[in-house]
Amino acid sequence: MAGDERRSETGRGRRGFLKAATLGSAAAVLRPSTLVGQERNGRSLGGGVGGYGERSGFESTLRRVRGSRYEQAAGSLTPLQDLNGTITPSALHFERHHAGIPDIDPAEHRLLIDGLVDRPLVFSVDELQRMPAVTRVYFVECSGNGRVKWSPAEPETDAQAAFGMTSCSEWTGVPVSVLLREAGVRPDASWMVAEGADACRLTRSVPLDKAMDDILVAYGQNGEAIRPAQGYPLRLLIPGWEGNISIKWLRRLQLVDQSYLTREETAKYTDLMPNGEARQYTFVMDSKSVITRPSGGHRLDGPGFYQISGLAWSGRGRVQRVEVSTDGGRSWSEAQLQGPVLPLAHTRFRFDWSWDGSETTLASRCIDESGDVQPTRASLIAVRGTQSSYHNNAIQGWRIGRDGTVENVDV
Repeated sequence: MAGDERRSETGRGRRGFLKAATLGSAAAVLRPSTLVGQERNGRSLGGGVGGYGERSGFESTLRRVRGSRYEQAAGSLTPLQDLNGTITPSALHFERHHAGIPDIDPAEHRLLIDGLVDRPLVFSVDELQRMPAVTRVYFVECSGNGRVKWSPAEPETDAQAAFGMTSCSEWTGVPVSVLLREAGVRPDASWMVAEGADACRLTRSVPLDKAMDDILVAYGQNGEAIRPAQGYPLRLLIPGWEGNISIKWLRRLQLVDQSYLTREETAKYTDLMPNGEARQYTFVMDSKSVITRPSGGHRLDGPGFYQISGLAWSGRGRVQRVEVSTDGGRSWSEAQLQGPVLPLAHTRFRFDWSWDGSETTLASRCIDESGDVQPTRASLIAVRGTQSSYHNNAIQGWRIGRDGTVENVDV
């Protein structure tokens, strides 16, 4: 179908949908029983003011689910298919822990900056909160997000199971560059080693040029203190890079002259390539997108107008555009990006679609400002094989059955 004809068909579908919705609303206004119910509700005394805002009792509770690969409660997944907008509620931010969640008294917690610096410094949380702060919107994504794509698609997989280890928040804190300049960086320093206060003392090496760029020592998330599962009271927040390097419960930043080759950058978080070599330091998360509505587990009511919606993001900067396919990847059309489109943050995309009731497959692909294009699963595997467990950004497909059911499928 030509582009103009497709847009015309989509426009007619949308107008039909809006007309039906308007008529339905008018009918509700004219229905006497509805007026009686509204009047009765309007005269009853409402609930009182609470200490902390609660959801409406008419809304179903949104829940994270534990990742099947993780034992006990070491990992949980954000319900992307149930969210609106781009900001993830703090309580629904995905979790990934290596030694449980420590219970830290902020009054006792300290951040040490030492190593190849002129003046080793120790900061309390209160001292950090008195320093010049910035607020930024950034996504955090586990490098294992999308790892199910290394295996053939399982029909019952939903958006949460496939891509739920990414979340996006508004973070507040102090730029690491400010702290390092205060300590005085020595000329022979080229790396920074960050260490957490959890039981395993999770440690990662960070190139100094990145540390002097856009990294935060964060203490705020979405307008309040960071939740314990996200690193309370302090978290290193490295935008655009794999989540494991954004050290939670941060206690030390040590400047050194080389990478420390820690467990998390040798035995883990590396990619085994087909030739037997391991790709190391895959810091940046590549362009990725997923349609969240409709997606696995949903069911369309029948033929007619639908607005396809989803999320896109990239560790290389802004999302330049998102393309949607409604025919299993044979053709692609540009989706609308919902502003503001921020660098290193989730971007909401929308695409108007009229479903004719036939079986088809929906998919999306992200193109970021660097030109990086989200690949198909087949093209990704052709280069990297199937021995990796990390950094899979393959296109996600959803098959729409004639009965409206939505299932996971490879594209």
